[in-house]
Amino acid sequence: MDDAFRALADPSRRRLLDRLNERNGQTLRELCEGLATTRQAVSKHLSVLEAANLVTTVRRGREKVHYLNAAPINAIADRWLSRYDRERAATLADLTTALEGQSMQSPTFAYTTYVTTTPQRLWAALIEPAFTRRYWGGIALVSDWQVGSPVLWQDTAADEPRDLGQRVLAAEPYRLLSYSWHGFQAEHAEHFGWSAEELAARRGERRSKVTFQIDPHGPTAVRLTVIHDDFSPDSEMHRAISGQLDGSGGWPELLASLKTLLETGEPMPEPTGAD
Repeated sequence: MDDAFRALADPSRRRLLDRLNERNGQTLRELCEGLATTRQAVSKHLSVLEAANLVTTVRRGREKVHYLNAAPINAIADRWLSRYDRERAATLADLTTALEGQSMQSPTFAYTTYVTTTPQRLWAALIEPAFTRRYWGGIALVSDWQVGSPVLWQDTAADEPRDLGQRVLAAEPYRLLSYSWHGFQAEHAEHFGWSAEELAARRGERRSKVTFQIDPHGPTAVRLTVIHDDFSPDSEMHRAISGQLDGSGGWPELLASLKTLLETGEPMPEPTGAD
C-alpha cells in the first residue's frame, strides 16, 4: 500500500490513471497522445505505476496494453471505508458522472493479484466444479473447456447444470482462459430489487467476456490478471462485476475468496453486517 501512495503522489502519474479510467486498455502510444511530455517520461511513469500494482499490462502481439488495476484501490477502500460508506461513495460518484454528462463508454474491468500457489493449481481452481463451488458462493462451473463449448452453471450438486449462453473463447492450460459472460437472470432482479421492466432493459446489454491470464511469479507464486471487457456503454453488468452495485461484491470479493482458498485451504468468509 505504501508503494501505491508514493506512486499516486505524482500529478503526472495521477493523470495517466485518469486517462485509463476514462478508457481502460491503452498502449503507450495512445497514452502519449496529447500529452506535453516525452514518450520516455510516460514510459517511466507507467513503470512506477506498474511496480505499485496500480497499472497492469497484457501483451497483445508486439504491443503492451495498459489497464487501471482495481486491486490496490479496492484494498485502500477496504481498509478505510465500511461497506455502507463504499456504497454511498459509489452513489455519489455515479451522481457526479450523471451531472457532468460523462457516461462511461465501453468500460473495462482489470484486476491483478498475486497468489502463493502454482499455475497448475490455479488453473484447477478456475475450471474444476468442486473448486469453483467453494469460492463462487456454491455455484459450480461445468464445462469440458474446449473452445466453443458451453460453460454451464450448477446451483447445487443436485441441480441440472444451466446453460446461460456462456461459451469458451480460449483455453490454454496453466496460462490463459477466456469465456463469454452471462446476461442478467431472474434471480438477479430478485436480489437487486429490480422490476420486470428494469430486468428486461438490462437483458438488452450485449454479452461481455472475461479473460484470466496466469503468469509465474518467482518459484512459489503466480500473477493472476483478470480482464473483463466488451460491455455495452454505461453497462449495469460492469457495475455488478466491479462491485459497484449495492449487494454485489463482484470480482474483487470473488478473487479475494479464490486467493484465500488457495493459500489457506478455506474460502473467505461471507461478509456480515448491514444489508
